[in-house]
Amino acid sequence: MNDEIKRSVPSRSHGRKTIRPTFKPRELMTPTPDLHGVWKAKILTLFPTAFPGVLGESLTGKALQDGLWQLETIDLRRFGLGKHRNVDETPAGGGAGMVLRADVLGPAIDHAMDGITGNWPLIYLSPRGKPMNQQMMQNLARADGVTLLCGRFEGVDERVLQHYGIQEVSLGDFVMTGGEIAAQAMIDATVRLIPNVLGNYASTEEESFSSGLLEHPQYTRPADWNGLPIPEVLMSGHHAKIADWRTEQSEAITKVRRPDMWDAYTKAGKPEK
Repeated sequence: MNDEIKRSVPSRSHGRKTIRPTFKPRELMTPTPDLHGVWKAKILTLFPTAFPGVLGESLTGKALQDGLWQLETIDLRRFGLGKHRNVDETPAGGGAGMVLRADVLGPAIDHAMDGITGNWPLIYLSPRGKPMNQQMMQNLARADGVTLLCGRFEGVDERVLQHYGIQEVSLGDFVMTGGEIAAQAMIDATVRLIPNVLGNYASTEEESFSSGLLEHPQYTRPADWNGLPIPEVLMSGHHAKIADWRTEQSEAITKVRRPDMWDAYTKAGKPEK
């Protein structure tokens, strides 16, 4: 795993199961206990009820219930200050918006990382971070778990990022109202790479980005739809020709849509066609 999403600490020594109290509403709780050795995502957020969200559906939701991965939300408001549990303050030096306070985030992060061992990245979802990509998700899937900090307002106090060595990761070159959607995207893209989550793991080896190319077009029944037939080669049963056609299609699509990927692909010694 590269240094961009790695946090190494000594090996674990505790037992298989650990039961911890939760502040999550009961209707969103999974009955799966905290299992040692199972990949886990911890989310620091002002909106814990946003989770599991779409992660609780389909294959990721089934895998969550089956204990193939685990999810824990930590409400930042619990660490707020004063009677009203304040978590933010105006920016030093002036400016619009509010900034999440260091003296709120610090205790919350300490709580989240307490007892954490192994390879466990600490990531802040931020528009100024390194863009998410498939390699990043593959690295995360090989970690023991991840803690994600979801920002709000104008961001977080820079001293928190420096003190904890937090890695900043971005969903894309745009700004959202908070990091929760980005966190769900990162978790979804990572969890599907965990063994046994997908019914056919080979599908992750053939999809976009896995080979350095965008994925080839896909077709299914009916054989003819609105006068548009499935390409004849795919109906031929000739596996070598089908593989060649798919590679050619992937290369053609990548060359047009993602010249940056195509350039890297050809520089790696792949034949340009």
